[in-house]
Amino acid sequence: MRQVLKQWVDPFIVALVATMVLGLVVPVPAEAQRVVDAVADVAVAVLFLVYGMRLSTTEVWAGLKNVRLQGGILASTYVVFPLVGLAVSWAVTPLVGAPLAAGILFLSLLPSTVQSSVAFTSVARGNIAGAICGATVSNVVGMVVTPLLVLWFMSSSGATGGLSGLRDVLVRLLAPFVVGQLLQPFVGRWIRARRWLTLSVDRGTILIVVFGAVAAATSAGVWAGISAWTIVALVGISALILVVMLAVTWWGGAGLRLGVEDRIALLMCGSKKSLATGLPMAAVLFPVAVAGTVAVPVIVFHQLQLIVCAVLARRLALRADA
Repeated sequence: MRQVLKQWVDPFIVALVATMVLGLVVPVPAEAQRVVDAVADVAVAVLFLVYGMRLSTTEVWAGLKNVRLQGGILASTYVVFPLVGLAVSWAVTPLVGAPLAAGILFLSLLPSTVQSSVAFTSVARGNIAGAICGATVSNVVGMVVTPLLVLWFMSSSGATGGLSGLRDVLVRLLAPFVVGQLLQPFVGRWIRARRWLTLSVDRGTILIVVFGAVAAATSAGVWAGISAWTIVALVGISALILVVMLAVTWWGGAGLRLGVEDRIALLMCGSKKSLATGLPMAAVLFPVAVAGTVAVPVIVFHQLQLIVCAVLARRLALRADA
């Protein structure tokens, strides 16, 4: 019995679900939420510092020059995903209502998430350098492309948060990574010899970020007025979208003749959407009365993608090709 549980029950998935439930049921005062957010920012910075120290500069340049992988990530994020989101939002409007259907469309227009895409690529033994480059480029491009797509597809008006979002990407993600790259010649071999260290930072960061996001949404009253059946419907719709995008990215990677490690990077980056980018953009691009409802599908999809991709990453890590 213990062996069966060990094979099928991933302690990290249990911790992830427990963290989500904790964020839902435990009230977090405003002061404590600021502390949680600060801790999450530090954890993300440490994560990318460790990645910078772990990856050789040669690997990073190879990731940037991998045109098929980078093109695949951008195409799946800003072409395939929006088309899927447009079709699904139109189809489910009678089921969940126009505001939540708009949230589903908004979700499909967002950039890829960075930290969890890279973390799960690392856990799955994929191309980490390619994932870092692809997810980061996706976010930088998204600072301009996402607001334009929202204005085009959703007939919404308002100022864009492109410059502040770009600054956050540069300060919180790229800067620690560059520092890590500068330290890499001195500590890289030591870091690479201790995979448990990177894995611990990966998973710890994900748990901290998830708790902060769910707790913030709970404190803001995002779930008020949303029935349990609506949440169930959103979970089902999110699962459908996620399955479609996982299939498109995995088999699309095969069509692009990418190796397994590159296909993993495309799978993890091309199938995800960023909660960290989505919530601030929703607040900027939509009226206050609309932003909270529009954000609900983003939150639901974000949690589902973490659970599913954590399982996939663990399974892919067990392959025998490396």
